[in-house]
Amino acid sequence: MSILATILNTLVVLLAILLIALILVQPSKSGGGFGSAFGGLGESVFGAQAMSHLSKLTVWCISIFFILTLASAIVAGHIHTGDSSVVAGESSLALDAAAPAVEVPATDDPASAIQAASEAFSAQEQAAAEPEKTEK
Repeated sequence: MSILATILNTLVVLLAILLIALILVQPSKSGGGFGSAFGGLGESVFGAQAMSHLSKLTVWCISIFFILTLASAIVAGHIHTGDSSVVAGESSLALDAAAPAVEVPATDDPASAIQAASEAFSAQEQAAAEPEKTEK
């Protein structure tokens, strides 16, 4: 998975450099800027219709850039979280450290399973509350 992240990040960087060059070559609407500093480089190299072609290429590159950036963020998210929730991981660690696990007998009847779990939880709460009363 990290190889995919490396490839996506490399493509994003290369595309960003290409976009910087494409945007700098294009003349601004006011006639100034870096586009005029290159002396009409885009028009002389690419022909009379260069600006419409450069504009279309810029739009395509920006679209691809956003897609690659989104894909890179998704891949990076799956690498760091391991396909699990950070909140769920922290809360389960806090619960595991705070109280021992409650054992509920296995049963086929959902109503009796809920009742047994409720009784076990109540007993655990009472056991946890009793040491606090004696400390005060």
